[in-house]
Amino acid sequence: MPLNRQSMTYAHEGIALDVSALADWVGAAAVTLKPLVDVLQAHGFAAERLHADDTTVPVLAKGKTRTGACGPMCATIAPSPGMLRPGAVFFYSPDRSGTHPEAHLKGYAGLMQADAYAGFNRLYEASRKPGPIIEIGCWAHARRKFFELARLKKAPIASEAVQKIDTLFAIEREINGVPAQQRAAMRNERSRPLVEELHAFLRGRRAKLSGKSETARAIDYSLKRWEVFTRFPDDGRLCMSNNAAERELRTVAVGRKNWTFAGSDEGAAGLRPSTR
Repeated sequence: MPLNRQSMTYAHEGIALDVSALADWVGAAAVTLKPLVDVLQAHGFAAERLHADDTTVPVLAKGKTRTGACGPMCATIAPSPGMLRPGAVFFYSPDRSGTHPEAHLKGYAGLMQADAYAGFNRLYEASRKPGPIIEIGCWAHARRKFFELARLKKAPIASEAVQKIDTLFAIEREINGVPAQQRAAMRNERSRPLVEELHAFLRGRRAKLSGKSETARAIDYSLKRWEVFTRFPDDGRLCMSNNAAERELRTVAVGRKNWTFAGSDEGAAGLRPSTR
């Protein structure tokens, strides 16, 4: 809830609380809680697998707003027993430059599920220190491109692709929560043949489509990233999608409708949801 709206609500109750006083309290609370945030951040980066995503944050500038970014650059979600307790840490960046996730993740090496954001590319380089981050593709993103075509354009190839991807997700719902080794074995038995079938389907249909076709572009998104999309059958620790991080972003999206924009970069950093 925006502080000016809170101030007005208190005023209606006969309590005079200036917006500047409320802002001071919020700032003091943020500073006081910083040690706890640091501990929770360390917990998150101890995970074997991270999820990462971001959303835009309008920030007040001279005569207009400019676009910053806020997102859970670190989220540990436990799909099977033995992994860390779930948690999320939010970071604010003044823009979407790749230098920011590089700084946020400078001490991490491991698995990361994310979309195809170009700002992450340097994180995946083999020469990176302390080691490369292994990119894991998000099937929900791939499915979304086909789903939009299937729903809006009634595209038959897109519709069939959605059905095939949905079959994979149905298997995931069945095996969610079982130990990682068992998940990997079940995926190799049930999911891998379907993934190979989907690959052959997409390659075959793509060969018959013009490069200008919307369906071709949706297929290309998947085929060009096929290696990162198909790592999940071999590793039971992985999810098929990055939905865990996207769900965390709902808090920012809902809040943004109320506060509309942040007054400054420092204010935007304070608007991020609490580390959970």
